[in-house]
Amino acid sequence: MSATLPSVSVVIPTRDRPELLRDALRGVAAQRLAPLEVRVADDGEVALPEDLGATGLLELAVVRVGEGLLAAARNRGSADARGEVLAFLDDDDRWLPDHLSGMAEAFRDPAVEFVWRDCAVVREELTPGGERRELDRRVIAHDWDGALMGTDDYLPPSAWGVRRSLFERLGGFDESFRFSEDWDFVLRAAALTRPRRVPGVTVEVRMRADGNMSSGFGPERLACLGRLAVRHRLPPLEPKTFWEVAQAVHAVAAGRATS
Repeated sequence: MSATLPSVSVVIPTRDRPELLRDALRGVAAQRLAPLEVRVADDGEVALPEDLGATGLLELAVVRVGEGLLAAARNRGSADARGEVLAFLDDDDRWLPDHLSGMAEAFRDPAVEFVWRDCAVVREELTPGGERRELDRRVIAHDWDGALMGTDDYLPPSAWGVRRSLFERLGGFDESFRFSEDWDFVLRAAALTRPRRVPGVTVEVRMRADGNMSSGFGPERLACLGRLAVRHRLPPLEPKTFWEVAQAVHAVAAGRATS
């Protein structure tokens, strides 16, 4: 086991949601283990506010992307990261203060290359004044289950930590996927290493009626799911929001508890 904690680079893709991004950054600034750096991959059309650094973070860099592709934003944000570990956070999600510290402890073991924390999937609405109002939540707290990952992607990117060396071996996210690039990444990572769960809810995956990519089931997303199934030899995949995925995980856990 390593005697020291690894350094962590935080990568936040964002697109024209400055107030939600500020909220995400406040959660990063409140971490009990400070990251080495925060890299905001800006894929939006409107310039980010100049005062983003006022959150108290030690180091914040903005990387312009402009490709309209989440996989590309995450890759560009990761490209020059200096940390031994990459921790991803979507701009509308939030971390609780122990997120990075628990993750980094797992990475003391040099054999660990991919870590995730438990999450709460939160349904919310934004008030006219921009306040986030919680409506309901479901928790996803489930050990690694390769069979379940073959039908339901229950590891949201905001819950991950990836050793940078593994990220580079995998070539980052596959930019040919406009959707499901995160699911594809996890399955490719799991083919090389066993993901390690660090129990404890430290992530909030926030969902709204609009403005949330996982709620759109158009033809391109369905096509990406079809390609994903072929690549990883999976059964036909049903499109689901993370809210529906949380329900599916609960059903699996309940079924095993009664069997």
